[in-house]
Amino acid sequence: MLRQQDVGHRIVVRRIVGIREGRPLFSDALGELVELSETHLTLATAQGQLRVPVTQVHRAKRVPPTRRPTAAAVVALERAADEAWPAPTRGRLGDWLLRSAEGWTGRANSALPIGDPDRPLAAAVDAVERWYAELGQPALINTPLPLAAPVGAELDARGWTTRPPTLVQTAPLTLLASTPPGEWDSPTVELATAPNDEWLAVAAGRKGGLPDAARHVLTTVDQVRFAHVYADTTLVAIGRGTVTGQGRWLGLSLIEVLPAARRQGLARRVIHELANWGAARGATHAFLQVEQRNEAAVTLYQRLGLVTHHTYLTRVAPH
Repeated sequence: MLRQQDVGHRIVVRRIVGIREGRPLFSDALGELVELSETHLTLATAQGQLRVPVTQVHRAKRVPPTRRPTAAAVVALERAADEAWPAPTRGRLGDWLLRSAEGWTGRANSALPIGDPDRPLAAAVDAVERWYAELGQPALINTPLPLAAPVGAELDARGWTTRPPTLVQTAPLTLLASTPPGEWDSPTVELATAPNDEWLAVAAGRKGGLPDAARHVLTTVDQVRFAHVYADTTLVAIGRGTVTGQGRWLGLSLIEVLPAARRQGLARRVIHELANWGAARGATHAFLQVEQRNEAAVTLYQRLGLVTHHTYLTRVAPH
């Protein structure tokens, strides 16, 4: 059977899905193990997240990875993502990053445990807990998988909980910036070096407010553009693009279309224009982060050619 050390690795599970004529019926599932508890295991599969009760598991084992990125590639992308979403309050534990932004978004308020924390693992987690306690915030740690699986095992032993998995997805910019089929009618996408008040209002509605630290996260990047799409005089779609990671990565974030304007291709149009902007500045690849449970967004990105590079789990310290 599986152990906590298998979290973050590719596994195959044979599960019992029914009984016919007194015999069990089996179904196999292949994917990345993102959570293992006494009662359930959760896989990230090509079809989405699958939660399997342990009582239904007939057999489960780890299998070799397929085209998994190297540890160095995961570290480089995580560093580029951190540059693209810069928390105003920061600290370090060796190579580990500590980040705080008045509680605005998990990414900007979590430790990133990649590299050497310059102390034993247990002592490093203790230090993370102290750092956030001094700020009066709950301690969060983002664990890229399988790179940070040992950190995850330590957090499991301490009773830290797990938020839903987040997919880090990538695509070559030539794919996203290519001319789409057919001609696009108006409205057009306007790219600006700063967000206007309407843009910020849409972002605040999606992210649950916009403290001063949020403006730092959004605007304090050397190369950044904010996409605005208007229908007549109404802002109907937004997006944000950054170029980081020594100029290689276009980071896409806050791709948002107002409900009344959805299913018109506006999200695709925003991504297309930001991809062209990033390519003009020398970026070669794009990345974005999306919760795996956001099926509509995952489906859209899949159609555009984005694929999952790796996943991460946001871990939350017990109260």
